[in-house]
Amino acid sequence: DAGSSVEEMEFNWDEYLEDTGATAAPHGSFKHVDTSLQNGFAPGMKLEVAVKSDQNTYWVATIITTCGQLLLLRYDGYGEDRKADFWCDIMTADLHPIGWCEQNRKILKVPEGIKDKIPDQEEFLQRVLKGACSAPANLLEGLHRGKNPLDLIAPGSRLELQNIRDCLEAWIVNVVENVGGRLKLRYEGLEDCDKFDQWLFYLDPFLHQVGWAAQHGYSLQPPLAIRSLKSEADWQEILKKVKEEEEESSVPTDLFKDKPVIGVHSFSEGMKLEAVDPMAPFVISPATVLKVYNEKYFMIEIDDLRAERTTSQSYICHVNSAGIFPVQWSLKNGLHLSPPPGYPGQDFDWADYLKQCGAEAAPQSCFPLLNSDHGFKENMKLEAVNPVDPEEVCIATVTRLKDSYLWLQLEGSKKPVPECIVSVESMNIFPVGWCETNGYQLRPPRKAIVNKQKKIAVVQPEKQILSSRTVHDGLKNQELNSSDSVVINGKYCCPKIYFNHRCFSGPYLNKGRIAELPQSVGPGNCVLVLKEVLTLLINAAYKPSRVLRELQLDEEAAWHGHGETLKAKYKGKSYRATVEVVRTADRVADFCRKTCIKLECCPNLFGPQMVLDKCSENCSVLTKTKYTHYYGKRKNKRIGRPPGGHSNLEVAMKKPNKRRKRRKHFFVHKKKRSSASVDNTPAGSPQGSGGEEEDDQDEVDEESLTEDSTSEHQDELLEESEVSEKKSLSSSPTQSELSHSLAQDRDKRKRKLRTFSFSDDENKPPSPKDIKMEVAEKLQLDSNPLEWSVADVVRFLKSTDCAPLARIFLDQEIDGQALLLLTLPTVQECMDLKLGPAIKLCHHIERVKLAFYQQFAN
Repeated sequence: DAGSSVEEMEFNWDEYLEDTGATAAPHGSFKHVDTSLQNGFAPGMKLEVAVKSDQNTYWVATIITTCGQLLLLRYDGYGEDRKADFWCDIMTADLHPIGWCEQNRKILKVPEGIKDKIPDQEEFLQRVLKGACSAPANLLEGLHRGKNPLDLIAPGSRLELQNIRDCLEAWIVNVVENVGGRLKLRYEGLEDCDKFDQWLFYLDPFLHQVGWAAQHGYSLQPPLAIRSLKSEADWQEILKKVKEEEEESSVPTDLFKDKPVIGVHSFSEGMKLEAVDPMAPFVISPATVLKVYNEKYFMIEIDDLRAERTTSQSYICHVNSAGIFPVQWSLKNGLHLSPPPGYPGQDFDWADYLKQCGAEAAPQSCFPLLNSDHGFKENMKLEAVNPVDPEEVCIATVTRLKDSYLWLQLEGSKKPVPECIVSVESMNIFPVGWCETNGYQLRPPRKAIVNKQKKIAVVQPEKQILSSRTVHDGLKNQELNSSDSVVINGKYCCPKIYFNHRCFSGPYLNKGRIAELPQSVGPGNCVLVLKEVLTLLINAAYKPSRVLRELQLDEEAAWHGHGETLKAKYKGKSYRATVEVVRTADRVADFCRKTCIKLECCPNLFGPQMVLDKCSENCSVLTKTKYTHYYGKRKNKRIGRPPGGHSNLEVAMKKPNKRRKRRKHFFVHKKKRSSASVDNTPAGSPQGSGGEEEDDQDEVDEESLTEDSTSEHQDELLEESEVSEKKSLSSSPTQSELSHSLAQDRDKRKRKLRTFSFSDDENKPPSPKDIKMEVAEKLQLDSNPLEWSVADVVRFLKSTDCAPLARIFLDQEIDGQALLLLTLPTVQECMDLKLGPAIKLCHHIERVKLAFYQQFAN
């Protein structure tokens, strides 16, 4: 395009979803992606670790959670006590599998902190190690130490790929590229020829480790398509070379342990069925079982009645292959069945066709049961491989759903593609943000609704590492980014959350919309599942903004969970607020019950328990008045706008002479309740009515807030608004008063940045109290940042212009060691920060790193 430069237009999923009004497909629905994130270590595994106080002795520790190459460990004997948990870097720490000390004559000795709890060391070890699972030795020692297993499939690795035309044959393939487990493969012997390259996910049933063919009695020879390119002697020489280099190019067999197991089929040659050609998955056509190889594999051919045909559309299947259906499946589901080429007439009839061919239909028992509990819905967005050009991954929209099949409309492909038919278990579909996470180019829509110029920053490509409470409770750091594109280790830590539609829905939620919600959500990662549940509830409200405000995190309450930003739309406006969700499965039930009570509905309206016949709370016999008495908020009889209202807040927050944006966001501010628990409903609004008309003056335009503004800043402005309203409930402040208030606020914030204060005096850390804060000057540290506690890190941040971000560091318990590991990509993705605030924060982190190297590294 004219005027184009190195900077290109960047596609933004969040803005695209918001502007199209669409939602992202749930991340828990992409099982193959979850599996790919497993790092080989799992909570509960045990290993032998050097004792910090005495490096010559070791003790048994249990893995609490993992994060990249970091392990959170707890010495056995501490029980449920989290205080002694510590992080270890696999690459540098003295870690070994169970039994290593005995083999190497090292001493196992109880650490001093728990010596009194373990009177008999031998008896204790026998008890805790009985049936225990040791951490994998190959990931703790040797070449594979500290590596994510998926990273072991590196370019140059070799695998075996079954022939798609003859499954009893296989040939060696080289890994050219590994994109998050999606592999670009090239046949061995075709080093410089990419014509026959294929893209397959590493869990594909036809992909195996080297040696698989020989073990299972399959022949190892190149496919017919490439066999003529070399002589037989050349192919034999290639095989010889592969066997000689097998050790150095092999991939650990553990990587394939989660691959789907192929079962036994019951198809016979000549049977008819309906099928989707995987090479062109655009129509459903009649097909025939052409050949049965063995109990696992058979070949299907798409029917073609033309006498002049020269090629056939045939491919290998197994019992769990996607895209094969019983006869009449299309008719029963109201779908079009494309007649075979050469079929007389347009109205295809299976009975006539079977009679004409003298064939039988494959019985229903031959086909696997279809899964309809998958989480996909119409109009959801995801990322999908273009079947015509597998190099392309495009934005896709679900246009239709039938059982466990999706009809996808691809956007942005180089050439227009018809709607594709894919299985919900396809390994060619990915969650929103997958391409960005794995550094692969996503094909944006031709007319992206929101585009921004890409800001380019050069950073050192390091792995994402974050020491935090979030990680401790089972979240992979990537979950914290705006796209929420991954789940830690593919582990489902949250049970299904059921919506019990018969239960009382309370004054805020629309009973009709609640009835339209799915029966359940999950299982999946706690944060993602609960975020989806809360989003569904917000959308099912009479006034979504009101429910969002009720759910909003109370800044005065203790922070026990994980803060998630949720959105609501009401009367053409967008609102957003931080909502606290729990991160561990043991707290899910209590969280759901408390949230229900907060929304004044039945405590069983949603939660991990399904209400079958009668609700244990007997909510069906309670009227709204009685119900509110039992579970609702205690209300004062006072009527009218409470002192904590926000009638002036929107005016006070607006910047003068600023052009309004086309799209507005509103941060929902929770109304502060007085000590008398004043009713926060508007005057004349009955408690039980779901459609009450609130004053919307308490919602603040996002454009008046900075990117890194926090609840603390908002609360200061909120308090000023309350003070002015208490002075005069009937009048609004003048423009001069507002200007004076804003000036005072700016001065107050400037003073905050210049001073070095810490609110919790009794926990005040001794260092780094005298850190110089002038950005231009060299930073002088009074103590080694490796020894900083979480409080030290928070105190340092509060002395910078990134003070609003201190809350994140405090919540995630980032100490000095973790601070020094942070990089720009980690900060952006793990702290949900955009580029500007992230660079500002990383500037201060780099200053600490530089000071550390200059003052303490030696």
